[in-house]
Amino acid sequence: MKNAFLCEYETKRALADFILRAPRLSMADKCIEFEEAFAKYQGRQHAVLMNSGGSANLALLQALRNLDRLKSRDKVGFSALTWSTNTMPIFQMDMDAVPVDCDPFTLNVMSALLDERLKEVDLKALFITNALGLAGDMGAIRDLCAQKGVILLEDNCESLGTELSGVKTGNFGLASTFSFFVAHHMSTIEGGMICTDDDDLAEMLRIVRANGWDRNLSAKQQRKWRHRYGINSEFEAKYTFYDLGFNMRPTEITGFLGLEQMKYLEENIQKRSENFIRLATVAKENPEFHPLQTAHITRLSSFAFPVICKTPQLREKYIREFSGAGIEIRPMIAGNMQRQPFYKKYALANYSLAGADLLHEQGFYCGNYPELTETDLQVMTSCLSHEG
Repeated sequence: MKNAFLCEYETKRALADFILRAPRLSMADKCIEFEEAFAKYQGRQHAVLMNSGGSANLALLQALRNLDRLKSRDKVGFSALTWSTNTMPIFQMDMDAVPVDCDPFTLNVMSALLDERLKEVDLKALFITNALGLAGDMGAIRDLCAQKGVILLEDNCESLGTELSGVKTGNFGLASTFSFFVAHHMSTIEGGMICTDDDDLAEMLRIVRANGWDRNLSAKQQRKWRHRYGINSEFEAKYTFYDLGFNMRPTEITGFLGLEQMKYLEENIQKRSENFIRLATVAKENPEFHPLQTAHITRLSSFAFPVICKTPQLREKYIREFSGAGIEIRPMIAGNMQRQPFYKKYALANYSLAGADLLHEQGFYCGNYPELTETDLQVMTSCLSHEG
């Protein structure tokens, strides 16, 4: 079973010591330190820490609504193969969700598929998911969005550290979100982050994160908001709420764990990459699988190992083999999101999604993490090998 943290014992021991000596555990200095360290690692001007990756997605769309960059009934595209918390905020913000199909051999939206959708629908934004450590041709997608006036947002919760031609995923759009849930590249137990180079958006994200007030803004930013609304008293300012928000604040435990886990992040990514290459080398020799296309990715920070079978019947065969060998497996994320019960309830239209359908019916994945032993990897490669 996967540990909660990389270097589990050392991290838990450090956490216990921190809790015993910390002057406070609500959001304070450690959260700020983690934000600064993560922004530097990602190469972004701002990183805003949240209590979960799902909260990060919701806060990002709320902030864009508060800034009037997105409005009610705007059409927002999303990757058809994704997680629920990438899609639900579109409905929760009273916008129209529009799926963009994914290439079954990259698992991701490609620029050609986005171009096809843009010929049918006038998208205001695209909230793309970089799935399972992989990514589409993000440079071309960024250029297409710029050409068409589409706001590009990245859900990079599964692809921390992946690079395309030296550019990290999460750095192609206006903003990107990250998750630090226990199953992800870095664990703070629960936790998430939003990165951006946009000063106004980062400021609004801090307002959204904390109920709509200005408590976590700089003194200069506080003066701006208080002057705008005629708040002349420090006493009144304590409970003045400037725009719509939530309580999505992290704790000092989140900040401390983030800083601890960043010490091991490069080691984590390297091991995941080595595991992926080993498994992919075996899988590509199996004629019952569709080979993954990753040549456009210059550094692959694997979240999990996807298996795409050539028929639904073969999928059932390999599900039995993996399960029988004691390997924990999952459906291909949420599959074609249009098939999910909540989506059917709230969506205004359905679209043809041949790639997402193939992944839904013929794909699954198994975990890839640094703690996999040589025995674990041998069992996995055995299951991936062709019998005949």
